[in-house]
Amino acid sequence: MTAATYGYARVSTGQQTTDQQDDALRAAGCSKVFGDKLSGAKADRPGLAACLDQLRPGDTLVIVALDRLGRSTLQVLSTLQELHQRGVIVKSLRESLDFSTPLGQAVATIMSALAEMELALIRERAAAAREAARARGKQTGRPRVLDASAAALARRMRANGEPIAVIAKTLGVSRASVYRYTEAITP
Repeated sequence: MTAATYGYARVSTGQQTTDQQDDALRAAGCSKVFGDKLSGAKADRPGLAACLDQLRPGDTLVIVALDRLGRSTLQVLSTLQELHQRGVIVKSLRESLDFSTPLGQAVATIMSALAEMELALIRERAAAAREAARARGKQTGRPRVLDASAAALARRMRANGEPIAVIAKTLGVSRASVYRYTEAITP
């Protein structure tokens, strides 16, 4: 059986497309491209799992960039090590590296560490921005479904023994929202 070349593409959200990655991977000679539309931080990635199942010794896996395999250094290095042990060659287009060589493995370690650091910095900046907004009295996160007066009404109705479904229908919110606003009250 002849060795095959497969590609793996990943974007972080469903609103993004893998079109650009797909084109680059096809141009690199990939006979089939597997993909996912979810965060690299997720361990359960069906496209990657299908790709890994397809790969045989001597096959080549082409990725657009090292960070497409995962977000954490451990995750990327673990995948690269597993593939190396299975006799699969991994190539990255952006880094122009063959990860089956000693230089490629060293660079993979450095690049995945940088990707992990970048993610940590993004999270740190986002947390600081949320804290600054909170300090200024601004709402952060999802908007509340009930304002203070509607929440008080929900609590009064629940304290008076109204069923959750009735409260939800009256206020035009889900039952889960009613539970969230009235969880401390049990009739």
